[in-house]
Amino acid sequence: MAKILFVEDDVDLSGRVNEWLSFEQHSVECVFDGVEATERLKFYQYEIVILDWDLPKKPGIEVCKEYRGRGGVTPILMLTGKGSINDKEIGLDAGADDYLTKPFHLKELSARIRALLRRPVSFTGTTLKIGSLELDPSTHQLTVDGKEVNLLPKEYAILEFLMRHPNEVFSPDALLNRVWNSESEASTDTVYTYIKTLRKKLSPEAPSSIIKTVHGVGYKLESK
Repeated sequence: MAKILFVEDDVDLSGRVNEWLSFEQHSVECVFDGVEATERLKFYQYEIVILDWDLPKKPGIEVCKEYRGRGGVTPILMLTGKGSINDKEIGLDAGADDYLTKPFHLKELSARIRALLRRPVSFTGTTLKIGSLELDPSTHQLTVDGKEVNLLPKEYAILEFLMRHPNEVFSPDALLNRVWNSESEASTDTVYTYIKTLRKKLSPEAPSSIIKTVHGVGYKLESK
């Protein structure tokens, strides 16, 4: 499950892609011009941006350049009818992470999204802070109430993911898809085990954990 910004002025294509990705449990926000896309990217966080090259008001290539110029690191998948090597080079040099030529199959779009979500995201600076937790992605150091806490790699990966998506609820299957490699043989029982040990490390004496269970749904890291 990912929060996706889809920028496409073809209303029919936008509707079909939105329906397809929503069926795959993604949260999709659709906008139809480059100016609105720029504004969304200034104020909201996404895990994937699907960006058409030819847009009203501002070309997608300019949206991409400006976003990267501000330090934006969210993966960008560029959509276009331009299929030449030179066009692809221009798009990738502008900051796009991948390139999909129209017309395309929706299954290929899904595969490209999965590939982008498996890539590590570059980190641009500050630590992540929620409550008593402070995590530095550049050093993988976690402190709780100022005391360093050692985590196993997968515990760290789960915590970083949840801290980047505070108050969002993720099912065990969603965590498997986002934190474990697609080739992994891990199961939802594996997720339960890691959540249990992670909770003990984060608050060994506290009666409740910052990682909350939403019964029948999944887990969230609560940020008040």
